[in-house]
Amino acid sequence: MKTSKFWYHLTGVGLLSASFLFSMGSSAFAKCPAATVADMKSVKAGKYPQQFELSEFERNAGCKMTFQGNPDIAKLNSKIRGNPSSVPSVGQRLPEEPLVYAPYDAIGKYGGTLDVLSNATEAGTSDFLSVRHVNLVRYSDDLQTIVPNIAKDWKWNDDFTQLTFYLRKGHKWSDGQPFTAEDVKFWYDHLALSPLIMEKPKDYVLVGGKRMEVMVIDETTVRFYLPAPKPGLLAHFAFSFAQGFQPKHFLAPYHPALSPDADKLAQKAGFENGLAVIKAYFGNSDWTDTPSPLLNSPDKVGKLPADVIPTLESHIYITDTTEGRHLVANPYFHIVDTQGNQLPYISEQDEVYKNDNELRILTLVNGEADYKSQSLQLSSAPMLLEGQEKGDYTIYLKPEITLSNISFNVTHPDQDKRKVFADLRFRKAMSVAINRQEINEVALFGQGTPKQYTGFSPLPDFVDKKWESYMIQYDPGMANSLLDQLGMKDRDGDGSRELPSGKKLVINMQFSTQGIDPQIVEMVGQNWAEVGIKTTVKEVTPDEYRSAQSANQLDVGMWRSSQPLSIVMGNNELWVPPFENYFGHRTGMLWAEYVDSNGSKGVKPPAYVMQLIDDVNEFQSAAIGSARFKELGRRMVKNMTENLLKIGVAQKPAPIYRRNVLKNFVEFKTHSYEYYRTYPYRGTQWYLDE
Repeated sequence: MKTSKFWYHLTGVGLLSASFLFSMGSSAFAKCPAATVADMKSVKAGKYPQQFELSEFERNAGCKMTFQGNPDIAKLNSKIRGNPSSVPSVGQRLPEEPLVYAPYDAIGKYGGTLDVLSNATEAGTSDFLSVRHVNLVRYSDDLQTIVPNIAKDWKWNDDFTQLTFYLRKGHKWSDGQPFTAEDVKFWYDHLALSPLIMEKPKDYVLVGGKRMEVMVIDETTVRFYLPAPKPGLLAHFAFSFAQGFQPKHFLAPYHPALSPDADKLAQKAGFENGLAVIKAYFGNSDWTDTPSPLLNSPDKVGKLPADVIPTLESHIYITDTTEGRHLVANPYFHIVDTQGNQLPYISEQDEVYKNDNELRILTLVNGEADYKSQSLQLSSAPMLLEGQEKGDYTIYLKPEITLSNISFNVTHPDQDKRKVFADLRFRKAMSVAINRQEINEVALFGQGTPKQYTGFSPLPDFVDKKWESYMIQYDPGMANSLLDQLGMKDRDGDGSRELPSGKKLVINMQFSTQGIDPQIVEMVGQNWAEVGIKTTVKEVTPDEYRSAQSANQLDVGMWRSSQPLSIVMGNNELWVPPFENYFGHRTGMLWAEYVDSNGSKGVKPPAYVMQLIDDVNEFQSAAIGSARFKELGRRMVKNMTENLLKIGVAQKPAPIYRRNVLKNFVEFKTHSYEYYRTYPYRGTQWYLDE
């Protein structure tokens, strides 16, 4: 993407703003037309693609909208413990100016249950979450244009040090309580920045390591004051699963900084203190799908005011167990279709956990789920494609943004392994020992592209493409020579090299199918064995993998990573130890501990890592497209790639599964966790036709 175009979209200017026209129609307003993306019924385009603010749609369509809701909403509301028993009329549940979606193909019909499939309680759930997800803004399905969502509008100042969001008057949480600017400030000051809640603040809530100030201007206006420019902050709220708001009215009574009775109130429910209640509801990470009190505190949840935290999402939990979870429609959701029907159309969502990959694939082949994307690997595509007609579903093969990659534990607790893994010669040897072409032909059916990991995907146009092929040639001779230089010899003649200390070296390759294709792991292990590096391969659940990673017990990390430029500008996590978040591909755990503790704990990272930290922080504040911006970006890629902290294997397509009864479903442009899977494609306007 050209820099000028990127700047245009990053600052939130819509593609269709030039055609923001008004059409009042006749003086007598007609019924609003059933405008869809497929047939807009002569309704003029608005400021943003596929959606309108209410007044904008009424002007453009020459109509006055009336509102309708799900006829079963009272029944669904009765299942939400903690909600008022009576449900106001739909007009009273909606904001004064709801967001209007033009459905893709048709005005949907209410009812039904969306059946989805995941690996485990905290794994594979972005499929499920992304269907109902909201944030202040989002990306449209062109994956370029930032559009309103929770926020009605926004405005940057000239130097990108003030970002103002304008919220919707009358917007309500799922329990009917007002959603206001105070909920944004509460999230920032008392959750995101609180060491009592979050172990450390995330980069996206900081600017160059410094906090922002969040000010409530009025009930519907909130402003972020940045200590330095960070134009990528807006894009962060469009990409991220981490929501920039939480219900102050619900959580503040348990927060000791806000309520003197917090601990006393918590102890009545059987919790140690108020913070324990907040963690039970909110979790202690930025992941918005952490287990609820229904799962983490089943013996105490009945004494709490509600089973789960109120939400602004389209659906809310009513059950949460180790076998799965169930949700019902949020009675107060803020979006309507072009005829005034409150979304979502789908009444309920049901998620079942199946840890075994073969069992998950069989479930899909049998047509027992409605939608699946996460954890589907290319190796499963032939079986899924073959079963389409019988199972009455459709498979879409779409390119991933990320690429499969491997990292060695450079801060391994075994000092002998750490010394070898931290030696660049070893990482070079392991990279050129991988036969990526063979892996592509055998494991990826010739559909992949061998690539080195650079940190960016796609690589910005101001960075030399040569880095994508750095050390990806298959050269076992070079690998053997480098290993010999390290003093890694096969001393006992068993075909496997020992560590320089003489100790046996066995690299344990634990992996999860959520993160990487099993056949890639097996073939990499075989390649390494051919140069004398003995491996063991074991599939584990995502939760087991993450636990081992957190405990610094993995020999190698194996997952998918890389991010578009606009994400990096708002979030530095791929460039700072441990080089990803809890749910991604982390390495250098003790480096991270050193950085987080300002050198009081952990292991001091090498100079090139400290340079990466400095460079990405400056990069985020540099003027987009400036000479310094480009210089920093090029240096970051060179540093990351040459040091092979993550060794790229291949970029590939992956399957997306849809049962054919699921309607208003448009083909995704990418199989993308980075754009949060379903989120740009407006899962809340899906409906079931069966």
